[in-house]
Amino acid sequence: MLLAVDVGNTNSVFGVYRDGALVRSWRLSTRPDRTVDEFGVLLRNLFLLENLSVADVGAVIVASVVPPLDRKIAEMTECYFSLKAVFVTPENAGIPILYEDPSEVGADRIVDAVAALERYGAPAIVVDLGTATTFNAVTRNGEYQGGLIAPGIELSASTLVERAAKLPRIDIRKPRTLIGRTTADSMQSGFFWGYVSMVDGIVRKMLEEIGPDTVVVATGGMAGFIEGASTRVTRFDPDLTLHGLALVAKRLGAA
Repeated sequence: MLLAVDVGNTNSVFGVYRDGALVRSWRLSTRPDRTVDEFGVLLRNLFLLENLSVADVGAVIVASVVPPLDRKIAEMTECYFSLKAVFVTPENAGIPILYEDPSEVGADRIVDAVAALERYGAPAIVVDLGTATTFNAVTRNGEYQGGLIAPGIELSASTLVERAAKLPRIDIRKPRTLIGRTTADSMQSGFFWGYVSMVDGIVRKMLEEIGPDTVVVATGGMAGFIEGASTRVTRFDPDLTLHGLALVAKRLGAA
């Protein structure tokens, strides 16, 4: 089995693959203060609850955008899985990167591009909706071209509430109506439709540059939030990053 780990700023996703198929995944809050042992015990317990054996894991691959956790994840895999984790880099991902400095591209953005290319073809746009919302372009030649980075909806909402004394904290969800008649409803509508409009607007501009035949894929923890509302996203694939990790691991002979 393969353990694929996507370490994000807000959440970390752990996925288990058997024979190339995702059999189970868990989304956990990313806490830089977690110790090596806490990671190890938590994963062992999750494996146990699903009747999965840690001993059956033959490889671990990681995409991380939280450098302070890299050492802990590496030590955890050595201590609790007796394996050396493979961290995705621009050099080992197996896709040409056209960024001026490839080392600046987050590993999650790279494996998203790898997965989109394999699963949907090129050209492609991947919208990853997490702490940040990233828009990533894959060229017709199968290269990672670059993209855009914007604040995620939860980050934007938290910042607004912190800076505006009279605005309450609310759950982020699709509003009942476009025009709100309470402060909470007005905020819901502003967050939701403002976010959907941003995604669709940026994708529209990218399509003008890349071409109208480009597939548009959404992934990340907040992807489901805009499903059914976005008019530009054509595919929703919540496990795209994990699939990209599995593809890189297979290419490297680690899966």
